[in-house]
Amino acid sequence: MLNHRTEVTVRFNEADPLGIVWHGHYLRYFEDGREAFGNAYGVSYLDFHAHNLAVPVVSVQCNYKKPLRYGDTVIVETIYHPEAAAKLNFTYRAFQAHSMDVVATGSSMQVFVDIATFELQLTVPQFFADWKRKWDI
Repeated sequence: MLNHRTEVTVRFNEADPLGIVWHGHYLRYFEDGREAFGNAYGVSYLDFHAHNLAVPVVSVQCNYKKPLRYGDTVIVETIYHPEAAAKLNFTYRAFQAHSMDVVATGSSMQVFVDIATFELQLTVPQFFADWKRKWDI
């Protein structure tokens, strides 16, 4: 399985008055992880767009383990789980950088849709099949 780690610094506007990160921002950190994964492995959102596709998230799940605070650095590990179906499945582990404590785990699923019509693509697009072959998936 392909995986990638990226660091994100918790921004001031992501914390409440007590300095604790609002739970919804963890999904943004997962998105940061997906974007970094795509850039690292040559399958970014712009690559999908260049093939007239979008990959909207249709399912997301997050388990909170420990709070993050303003100023923390979080390491997001993004793991791609290959499938024969025309979809993208990722799991995530988020770590507090200074302690490596797990602060959250989660998963997401994305599907391929035509960028103009938003029609669901039932088969794996050729460029993505080629990408999977490149990485021996």
